Amino acid sequence: MKYLYLKKQDLPRLLAAINNSHLLFVPQQKDNDYTYVPYSQIKPEEVIYNDYRSVEPIKSFLNHSKEIVNEYFQGSDWLPESKPVAVFGVKNCDLSSLTLQDYVFKEGIEEDPIYKQRRENLLIISSDCINFKDTCFCLAVKNKPYPEKNYDINLAPINNGFIIEVGSKKGEDLVKNLSQYFSDASSGQIAGSKIKRENIIGDLERCLAGVEMPESDKLQKIVRAGYESHIWKEQMLTCVECGACNFICPSCHCFLLADEMEARRPRRVRVWDSCLYANYAAVAGGANPLNTRKKRLRNRFMKKFDFFPENLGQFGCTGCGRCIEACPAKIDIREVLKALAKQ
Repeated sequence: MKYLYLKKQDLPRLLAAINNSHLLFVPQQKDNDYTYVPYSQIKPEEVIYNDYRSVEPIKSFLNHSKEIVNEYFQGSDWLPESKPVAVFGVKNCDLSSLTLQDYVFKEGIEEDPIYKQRRENLLIISSDCINFKDTCFCLAVKNKPYPEKNYDINLAPINNGFIIEVGSKKGEDLVKNLSQYFSDASSGQIAGSKIKRENIIGDLERCLAGVEMPESDKLQKIVRAGYESHIWKEQMLTCVECGACNFICPSCHCFLLADEMEARRPRRVRVWDSCLYANYAAVAGGANPLNTRKKRLRNRFMKKFDFFPENLGQFGCTGCGRCIEACPAKIDIREVLKALAKQ
């Protein structure tokens, strides 16, 4: 892989150039979180490098929480966005989720044309994590705190600049077209970047040691063995079926189609669905194989730690920790796995 170097003072200029051809979103800090805002709404000097993942999952740029879908099926390439979308500061927990989203929406019997078009038009400018939240546990599910795939270009910070890694043809074209901002990285700069990555892994390992997460190689076995565990019922007692864990998760992908009328014109809408909702698995005639909260909560864990490892070789959980923060009942996915392991 060829490594390039970007000076820190050139980052706003690079992003401004990308914003000319894309609808660019960049992270902004609010309290202890980062949230994406359009680049056009901030001043260039307000551009920041996010230490860790944002509040929003990357899927929100690919499948909107509610949208009209029948207009896509009229033989046109129409997109609601006026330009291709670019996102700066995407972390590896979100990048890992794209493998699962692609599996569901691009690699099945049918290909979702909406997802496909947005995915192909999305420019991903990822970046290393240089810090983490106390809810982060990516290492426990075999993810790293720095990107390994599914990005176009990646920025790894070093003193006074960034090491640039190119991860796709789209990324190659980008650095070629904007070559004035890049130079070849020196061996010392590359070595410095690797040391920073080793340091963040060490810090995260020490943090996870205090959490006492089960070993990643045992998670599938633990969840399978705990299928009839009383732990599901215990956890279910505090679940309020709000679906926050599903909606904030970068890997969850279930949706519901519904028909509506607007100004006497029929339209079909797609909305995000939640496996914690009481009617999630209901079918015609009233049958519901997931008719209790216990079963629905268990289904969430089985999908993430059994179905996807079995069918895709990857956990359906990326370790971002968003669900822990979003849950009003304070259900902690790490604590559930620990309880199953102890049992």
